[in-house]
Amino acid sequence: MSDSIKYIGVDDLDIDLFESQYVVPEGMSYNSYLIDDEKIAVLDTADRRKGEEWKANLKAALDGRQPDYLVAHHMEPDHAALIAWMLETYPGLQVVCSAQAAKMLPNFFEGFNFEGRVMIVKEGDTLSLGRHELKFIGAPMIHWPEVIMSYDTLDKVVFSADAFGKFGALVNETDDWACEARRYYFNICGKYGSQVQAVMKKLAALDVQTICPLHGPVLKGEQLAAAIKLYDTWSKYEPESEGILIAYASIHGGTAAAAERLGEILRQKGAPKVVVSDLSRDDMAEVIEDAFRYPTVVVAASSYDAGVFPVMHDFLYHLQIKNYQKRRFGIVENGSWMPTAGKVMRSMIEGLKDCEIVEPMVTIRSRMKAADEALLEQLAVSLLA
Repeated sequence: MSDSIKYIGVDDLDIDLFESQYVVPEGMSYNSYLIDDEKIAVLDTADRRKGEEWKANLKAALDGRQPDYLVAHHMEPDHAALIAWMLETYPGLQVVCSAQAAKMLPNFFEGFNFEGRVMIVKEGDTLSLGRHELKFIGAPMIHWPEVIMSYDTLDKVVFSADAFGKFGALVNETDDWACEARRYYFNICGKYGSQVQAVMKKLAALDVQTICPLHGPVLKGEQLAAAIKLYDTWSKYEPESEGILIAYASIHGGTAAAAERLGEILRQKGAPKVVVSDLSRDDMAEVIEDAFRYPTVVVAASSYDAGVFPVMHDFLYHLQIKNYQKRRFGIVENGSWMPTAGKVMRSMIEGLKDCEIVEPMVTIRSRMKAADEALLEQLAVSLLA
């Protein structure tokens, strides 16, 4: 990375679910860095899953020297699992972290004596390593309350914790940073747009040449500029692209057929992009990503147990907890004898901030009929208006 900043992170190609919920077919990186100066600072550790590999990388980078500081930007176990091992292995080491992180340490390392081994820092504090000086930036709720970032004033590098991260191991990295960064952002940090905006303003006041996240590639140059622009858009809850997402939950195929037909009608009428997703089979995190990406969403679901088919309830619940807002919705419901899905979906959408429901709501009775096709036409016209 530079003469004195070294990458000591590890790739995890064995993991199937990140945080036990997000599929990661391209693996995951646990990034960690070392600044080699008059004083040596290690920036975060790694997940215990890859602990031995990380220890080997650390020892190679140290080349027989002793580290002075371990900066813990974030206490989540995929970055902080080896803190106690570091303190046991290097008796002169101090952990540098926020006050909230210091309170969390005993939660993860029961019985370990941290007395005299923790240096608490806050917004604006600095840590001199020699030529390098780290300036600390408060970043609470991105995406935990204890998070801090640090800025190396010499090399103009921001160590950004989970911000600007992405799914995927570095060995599998491609030029398309945004795809998996988008899915990562909305599912990991999506709820906290106002907090992200607050940090973006702090970063704008600095000369940032490089961002080093805890997951994914180091960002520089044009890729860095593009990432900052996207983070600004995402954290304002603004649509990134023109298009319509149709998310459906179908039991016996009738609702799926209606959703697919609506997609065809919208394309015929000139919709710039239409994405049709099966909530029972497609990756929920990717559907959430698309819901944030586009300005318009159509939810189509079967009625179930006097409510709505569960995967649709789960989808709308995910939007609720991610602070979803500023979008337009169309509704298609299906029911063989007493349709109830539309009522439930409408109620959940009305609970979202600044979201508009586009009429008419279309009700299908088991299978689409000629009259239903006409209603789908009407809905398509309203969605494109």
